[in-house]
Amino acid sequence: MTHLFAIAIPLAAFLIGSIPFGYLLVRAKTGGDIRARGSGNIGATNVLRTSGAKLGLLTLALDAGKGLLAMELALRFAAGSANVVAAALLLVVLGHLYTPWLRFRGGKGVATALGALLRLAPLPMLVALALFVVVLALSRYVSLASIVASAAVPLVLAGRIRLPIEVAAIAVAVLVIARHSANWTRIRSGTESRLGARS
Repeated sequence: MTHLFAIAIPLAAFLIGSIPFGYLLVRAKTGGDIRARGSGNIGATNVLRTSGAKLGLLTLALDAGKGLLAMELALRFAAGSANVVAAALLLVVLGHLYTPWLRFRGGKGVATALGALLRLAPLPMLVALALFVVVLALSRYVSLASIVASAAVPLVLAGRIRLPIEVAAIAVAVLVIARHSANWTRIRSGTESRLGARS
């Protein structure tokens, strides 16, 4: 693999991750700015709460698709380089978190990380996804379910993927948890919105 591919693949992953689907869908349907609604986040949960289930689920699918597509490209063209795949994994999530098209104000990375990691390690990530579903069903806090599932990522992936990719996956999990720090504060104070509550 040439040095050009080693640079181009992670860059392509960042650009794919940076597509702000939640923002674009709400803008196309209502003409409004999702960043001025609800929590101000461009992700699926805020779109669902403020713009309805159809747009919310579509945002979820497209954001997850970004991660899956970026990993498909990385595996297809750089499967021999774990470092390049790892960089693509990290950058597709960073592109979503800090999209340059919205002045580096993006989402929280849950769906994009999930799509990417499901492509890399489907069976272990199904365990994390099942944990997400259980916590969400019990608490109705999407944020808490995201935090718990992200915290489980290092455990479910341990030794199951190549080390550079595993390190990148742990970094992604840490980034997602960090993006939920305000949610954790609201959970502890009892002011966090539960799933089903509309903004």
